[in-house]
Amino acid sequence: MITKLNLENILFLDIETVPETENFSDLDKTKQDLWEAKSRYQRKEEFTAEEFYDRAGIWAEFGKIICISVGYFTIQGDTRLFRTTSFYGEERKLLVEFKNLLISHFSQAKHLLCAHNGKEFDFPYIARRMIIHNIELPYKLNLFGKKPWEVPHLDTMELWKFGDYKTYTSLKLMTNVLGIPSPKDDIDGSEVYSVYYQTNDIDRIITYCEKDTIAVAQIFLRLRGDSILNDDEIIHV
Repeated sequence: MITKLNLENILFLDIETVPETENFSDLDKTKQDLWEAKSRYQRKEEFTAEEFYDRAGIWAEFGKIICISVGYFTIQGDTRLFRTTSFYGEERKLLVEFKNLLISHFSQAKHLLCAHNGKEFDFPYIARRMIIHNIELPYKLNLFGKKPWEVPHLDTMELWKFGDYKTYTSLKLMTNVLGIPSPKDDIDGSEVYSVYYQTNDIDRIITYCEKDTIAVAQIFLRLRGDSILNDDEIIHV
């Protein structure tokens, strides 16, 4: 039961991704053809491959990570704090920095990673991009040979399903129904592409990503029956 988990052993996280290049035309011909084939089912006849390219960031083979925000609890007596920090910049560098955090602070058997829809998106995306950059996977992301109960991952969307695998519940919807202050008060995921490539405002994306990480932690607290964090308990490192 999640009520028995030690909050200090969980690393909460969220990632932001964009297409690997700003424009479809920046891809070489082979990659353009591969994108056209990969995206055919999703775009159907409504969009050309080029028109659909701004959504390429959701596929690890055609996108890249521009920010990983993490958060963790520290509890001393009655004092509960949630500390957040972010890795951003050149993708290989931020992936190595994130890996180093896992190895130095979250590598023991008791440690878990938690994200919203993390099992379908964040965790495999990070692992795939690490492999693409020839970075050896840290133990917490290397699922080869692991049995389902050995996978050190928590997913707030999966926890909310209670065995119902038919529906997708967004982070925004969950915060709304659970009475958690919405993190979506500036940009949303569909705007990250333009904010990154056209406005070049990485700080705005970092803020957005950290708010989502906080929201994941808040949802987890509500699922446990704990009180949610107030602003005084959240520290940005």
